[in-house]
Amino acid sequence: MDLFSAFGSSLASPMVLAFALGIIATLLKSDLKFPEGMYMGLTIYLLFAIGIKGGVKLTSVNIVDFYKPCLTAIAMCIAIPIVSYFILVKIGKMDKLNAAAIAAHFGSVSAVTFSEGTAFLDLMKISYEGYMPAMLAIMEIPAIIIAIYIAKKALPKTQSNMGKVLHELFTNKGTILLLGGICIGLITGKKGFEQVAPLYDGLFRGILCLFLLEVGLVAGRRLYDLKKVGFFLFAFGIIMPVIHATVGIYLGYWAGLSMGGSTIFGLLCASASYIAAPAAVRIAIPEANPTYYLTASLAITFPFNVTFGLPLYLTIAQNLYAS
Repeated sequence: MDLFSAFGSSLASPMVLAFALGIIATLLKSDLKFPEGMYMGLTIYLLFAIGIKGGVKLTSVNIVDFYKPCLTAIAMCIAIPIVSYFILVKIGKMDKLNAAAIAAHFGSVSAVTFSEGTAFLDLMKISYEGYMPAMLAIMEIPAIIIAIYIAKKALPKTQSNMGKVLHELFTNKGTILLLGGICIGLITGKKGFEQVAPLYDGLFRGILCLFLLEVGLVAGRRLYDLKKVGFFLFAFGIIMPVIHATVGIYLGYWAGLSMGGSTIFGLLCASASYIAAPAAVRIAIPEANPTYYLTASLAITFPFNVTFGLPLYLTIAQNLYAS
């Protein structure tokens, strides 16, 4: 498949179109909005579904096949926040606290971007490793801790309770639902999963469409903040994900992942968190400006990844594996 065909397939997917509808509704100042609590309910469903399906697939995974991708994932979520921080400070001339906050978001991962990526590959009938949800869980927390550590070292007077931050990271809904779902999937296995498959498998893409419609509404409101973040951060939010994804795809190839697995791993490396990271950063670096890190992750990087980034990363992986 060439790049333009991949773009066409991505842009025509129901999930991307639902996201676009949310943005358009916001720009048109529509009164469309989700009932209070529905967004949280959809979030809980998606995270738990990712976890439990990943746990079921892990039952057939050999640990020997998993250790190299696992170490590669850890290496990337250590490197990305460090490199991002220095680029933001040295080239972007951003203050250290805001640079660390943004680095935390870009070093962590987005479960929603992951969901869109797996749904897209499923539609394209491209297989990927069953342990990719475990990779998602592994990559969520380390980068946030590293970025917060950088902020504390850069400005020792920064007031933050590290114990409170760690508690937030390890007990937040994303971590509990992903890891808990994986454990349940591992315990129940394929036979047990058959009892709930109609909910967690059959309805997954439809509920993802609803979730992305709501994310589109939120992202649309953030578009008004683009002029506040400046050209550098806008460029950073597009260029760095492409670099991260490309490195991730090549490392995935080296680690023995399939083409689909390397595409998903590249997408994880390219993604930016807007669930776990904002909560931790609000506690650890309260002086950081949310306009910068939320706009960069939600209004710049997320839309780019789910529309243009995903087909681009798939094309890079296809060319690599064909060579």
